[in-house]
Amino acid sequence: MAEILLPTIPETITVHLGTPDSNAKNVTVPFTEYVKNVASSEIYPTWPEAALRANIYAIISFALNRVYTEWYRSRGYDFDITNTTQFDQAFKEDREIFENIGYIVDEIFNDYIVRQGNVEPLFATFCNGTTSTCAGLSQWGTVNLANEGRTPFSILQNYYGNDIGIVNDAPVGFTEESYPGVPLRVGDAGNNVQIIQTQLNRIAQNYPAIPKIAEVNGIFGVDTEEAVRKFQEIFNLNVTGEVDKATWYRIKQYYNGVKGLADLVSEGISTAEATVPFDTEISEGMSGIPVTTLQYYLSIIAYFNGALEPIPRSGYFGSETVAAVERFQEFYGLPVTGIVDNETWNTISRIYTDTVASLPEGYEGTNAKLYPGFFLTEGMRSDNVRDLQTYLSVISQNIPEIPTVSVTGYFGEQTENSVREFQRLFSLPVSGAVGPVTWSAIANQYDFFNNQ
Repeated sequence: MAEILLPTIPETITVHLGTPDSNAKNVTVPFTEYVKNVASSEIYPTWPEAALRANIYAIISFALNRVYTEWYRSRGYDFDITNTTQFDQAFKEDREIFENIGYIVDEIFNDYIVRQGNVEPLFATFCNGTTSTCAGLSQWGTVNLANEGRTPFSILQNYYGNDIGIVNDAPVGFTEESYPGVPLRVGDAGNNVQIIQTQLNRIAQNYPAIPKIAEVNGIFGVDTEEAVRKFQEIFNLNVTGEVDKATWYRIKQYYNGVKGLADLVSEGISTAEATVPFDTEISEGMSGIPVTTLQYYLSIIAYFNGALEPIPRSGYFGSETVAAVERFQEFYGLPVTGIVDNETWNTISRIYTDTVASLPEGYEGTNAKLYPGFFLTEGMRSDNVRDLQTYLSVISQNIPEIPTVSVTGYFGEQTENSVREFQRLFSLPVSGAVGPVTWSAIANQYDFFNNQ
């Protein structure tokens, strides 16, 4: 089931006590304390409550925009925001917090402003409205509007437009850097791949030399590699076709730029753009391809690791799968939850890939090989593609509906058509790409016909 990646309220925020390039220290403080500090530095506690609330909403949204877009971190800085009003908003280390402001922040710290139809926190610019003016909120102007009886939301609409909304009770959690920790390359699949595909395609609108990725599906194919290579070439990065940390954040930086995400009037990130194809967590009661994939990986790992126990590939995340996940987590030193979060999934994927890579040549005998650990897609050329074509050739001799393929080692249109027909016949998602579930199904059919 597709999910929408929505902002999380960070538990902490790191503030640089100076201009971005200055040799000033960083301080990391709880997000609520940061908002209280900024509000106590920017506005007066004697103002009407509606004015205070409107200003605090703006302060929260501004800070969250910096965190969500990784505005500074995508430029190589090690902080989330500065304390200089030239760039951000005022923060004074160890300052006094006004009591009434503290109460309001504790109530609304996980509420923020959005433009309707977008998911990112609004870059809610503001100025004092006397010595400086801007296109955003006027701090002293909010006092006049509050005295007229306007509500906090009405005050915000006055400055930011009638098309804004307030997200209430957003989840609070630990926010880590968005880079997945390992480079993304051909054959990888997941939400991080789709994020890169979406961002590259948007950047390509402004930089047409970057080829558009035809299918934004979360599978890193040859066309994604070509787009990455061209991006790296244009922006003076090592041209590898892999998305390492430097490439990841340079893509994010230019995506933020072409979208204008640090402008009051921006293109915004739509719900569709923030929707990713893969579950961010897999847990008890779920079913489908992600669960089948999980069970396949765990069963293979358990076959070679006597401390673990194989589980049936039922496609349903029941008590047996919970127990298998818990055993895996305990063995590899992970929090024992029975839930497959990103950390657990990355560990399972790594252990599976390492296990397959360690197997001796010819281990498969007369059977099909195990899934190589990465997706096979059109445009690839490798021995794994040759193996896939060998299996499909045997299957097509026994199931006439599946088109025959030539065993060349190149994954072309002929191979993709054969894969698509196999997926259709065996009630698998018809993508033309070969992931673990499709590979396993093809391998099972090959073994059946080849060993008769």
